[in-house]
Amino acid sequence: MEPRNFDGDADRLRSAGAKQTGRGLVIGPYLRVRAGAADAQSESHVVRDAEARLDEAAGLARAIDLVIADAIIAPISQIRPATYIGKGKVEEIAGLIKSLDVELVVMDCALAPIQQRNLEKELQTKVLDRTGLILEIFGRRAKTREGSLQVELAHLNYQRSRLVRSWTHLERQRGGFGFMGGPGETQIEADRRLIQERISKLESELKKVQATRRLHRAGRQRVPYRVVALVGYTNAGKSTLFNRLTRADVQAADMLFATLDPTLRALNLPHGGKAMLSDTVGFISNLPTQLVAAFRATLEEVLEADVILHVRDISHEDAEAQQSDVDAVLRQLGINPDDSGRIIEVWNKIDRYDAEQREELLNIAARRPEDHLAMLVSAVTGEGIDALLAAIEERLAAKRTTLDLSIDAADGAGISWLHRNAEVLAKELHDGRFDMTVRVDETKRDIVVSRFDAVPHHAT
Repeated sequence: MEPRNFDGDADRLRSAGAKQTGRGLVIGPYLRVRAGAADAQSESHVVRDAEARLDEAAGLARAIDLVIADAIIAPISQIRPATYIGKGKVEEIAGLIKSLDVELVVMDCALAPIQQRNLEKELQTKVLDRTGLILEIFGRRAKTREGSLQVELAHLNYQRSRLVRSWTHLERQRGGFGFMGGPGETQIEADRRLIQERISKLESELKKVQATRRLHRAGRQRVPYRVVALVGYTNAGKSTLFNRLTRADVQAADMLFATLDPTLRALNLPHGGKAMLSDTVGFISNLPTQLVAAFRATLEEVLEADVILHVRDISHEDAEAQQSDVDAVLRQLGINPDDSGRIIEVWNKIDRYDAEQREELLNIAARRPEDHLAMLVSAVTGEGIDALLAAIEERLAAKRTTLDLSIDAADGAGISWLHRNAEVLAKELHDGRFDMTVRVDETKRDIVVSRFDAVPHHAT
């Protein structure tokens, strides 16, 4: 294990005005994969590069303002039931902790409760696994009431399996919102019965939030705006693209999970139509199952979306593996990532390529089947945005029918119904009647045809 220099972290945090929470050591305990096994695995899932995995873990640690003393790969041949890694590796890490004055060890894996406790005992310092680290980030980033409830619920479910029987208050249990010590946010007793009561209360509150969200969604459905949702790996540039498309000011930063709470804004389409654009939490490899479940309410915007933009950082060395991870989360949500009628791939950050590399990317995208669209854009410079908007508009229009009709100007109820249930594209008054061109969902086409004697629209 060769140490790497991370001294620049301290200067970076000071210049950014971030609150430093201590020095951390990031360990990548990755299983060695034999050549034959790697080939078999690559057929079903893209194998991630160990260095890229370690860099991502270090990025997650920096997201909670840790100063990274070092980040190392600790290859293992098998997972040890007691400490995950072998005894020799534990001793080596213990030596690094002393020499680097480390206060926290981040293990880029999912540790069983007993493995976490044993490592803390052997290393004489706090240990956080990947799930706990992501929960820490989410706990710091959640701003809305719904986000806070979801994070606390996921955190308590995680903590429930990690209670030490002799500990009786959350201020003494591992982690909490602020693993570096101090009292928890609440002083509830940390026995399983009371934690279960708190979980039940949170679930009840979340149901109320979900009911409110359903009412808001029903209200948007009465106004015929379609929903376009952004999904993608964390730090793929979703929020920057969201701002570019909607001229909004959602936080966009070069960090993992910069955006957590969902945001909706109006999206103006090229020919005057409108849609609602939803920015969602970024996905990540090995996203904790409890977080996928906890944020299902937030991700309902994705489930209900007419068009999903899968934003990819095409310049990332692990772009293919990241796509595979996002597809896996979409499947957990019940969305088919191969649904070409609904999903558009957006290859972002092409500004990082020179002209020759961009031409190569364009050729690759052009060779894709027509029903597997890939749009090349730069959310930073705006390159490719017009073409992306046109593709979104075309995809939305394909799901709707355009009709022409004539209605008596005195039929206020009928005109009002059309405005509520259809997208009015044109409306002109002639001899006491409104000649209208409307666009409707297939589910309402027959109603409009029968009630208003509408006919298919023919462009002039």
